[in-house]
Amino acid sequence: MKKILLLTDFSSGYSRSLLKGIVRYSNKQGPWMFYRMPQYYRELYGDDGVVRWAKDWKADAIIAQLENVNLDKLNELGIPIIIQNYKERANKICNITGDYFGTGEMAAGFFLNRGFSNFAYYGFKDMVWSRERADGFRSKVEKHGYTVSMLNNESYKTEQWSFDLNVLSDWLMSLPRPVALFACDDYFALQITETCKIYNIAVPGDISVLGVDDDELLCNISHPPLSSIVLDVETGGYMAAERLHQLMNHEITEAFDIVIPPIRIESRQSTEKYAVDDKYILKVIEYIKVNYARDISINDIIRSVPLSRRVLEKRFKEKMGTSVYQYLLLYRVELFSDLLIKTDRPLVDLALICGFDDYKNVVRVFRKYKEITPLQYRNQYKEIIADSQK
Repeated sequence: MKKILLLTDFSSGYSRSLLKGIVRYSNKQGPWMFYRMPQYYRELYGDDGVVRWAKDWKADAIIAQLENVNLDKLNELGIPIIIQNYKERANKICNITGDYFGTGEMAAGFFLNRGFSNFAYYGFKDMVWSRERADGFRSKVEKHGYTVSMLNNESYKTEQWSFDLNVLSDWLMSLPRPVALFACDDYFALQITETCKIYNIAVPGDISVLGVDDDELLCNISHPPLSSIVLDVETGGYMAAERLHQLMNHEITEAFDIVIPPIRIESRQSTEKYAVDDKYILKVIEYIKVNYARDISINDIIRSVPLSRRVLEKRFKEKMGTSVYQYLLLYRVELFSDLLIKTDRPLVDLALICGFDDYKNVVRVFRKYKEITPLQYRNQYKEIIADSQK
């Protein structure tokens, strides 16, 4: 039986999902024996103590989530090691990492689609995943001609009140309204909503807040509940365990990266805001939300407001950054993609529910926005989402 040493506390939703994937692979291929070494052990005895313990236990591999890893010391063990990167990606060793830049881009696209022109990012500088999420968010926002107000802490602490309330509140009060605020993770997003509650800043009226990790506990103790980007973490854990098994069996020898991508956005009340001051554009958006499942045409949408087609299209493009038709398509695709992984209904039925009258057409449109087919999307994500909800 393989013995796997876990150097992490798995206190966050992200880490628990990662462990779920690892255990799922172990149950399929193992079983493996796990030992979860608490953080305090390393703090008390240092890396030398960890190495001694691993030798005495005869560990076959290590999965570590550490801020400052003495890889030279751990490599003395001569066993496979996978690092969940924290400050930086480790060189010449296996990393569990993520598409952090792409996650930031997803957040920006989400807010741009709601008509925002003011943007903010809250995170910290010295961790690669926060820094690259900020880069992706800012890059996409700036491509659309806007800027991002940034507030970065010097260090990362998960305790709810371990931040400078005065600095954070002053920054929030200084932001133009309404503003779309992307936080580096759900802990930081929760700090935002708690601070807004203290200083009577309306969420989502004044500040629309989006986090990352979809930690259901954190998202639902927030008032209002937090919207969050869902990451394919459990699949990442499964893949890491699979590659770790190959390393232990000497089937592979080269270091690798397991890259965890963002899947979708779980919308809750903290982002129920469209930053549009044009009542007719808002009326068009509401018309689409109510009637998307019907066989509606652009002419039907246009008749919902007292504007000519040319005037409406121009104003909609200026406010929303896209045409009315493309907005309708994207709205349907996002609903369709959610149903793909949340239900077992046939794809043809789901297409009709979302307003697509031709299944071949929905495949073409879906591939355009998601870069894979609906069936591939369902097969890729449905099992992991279902398991995470058990």
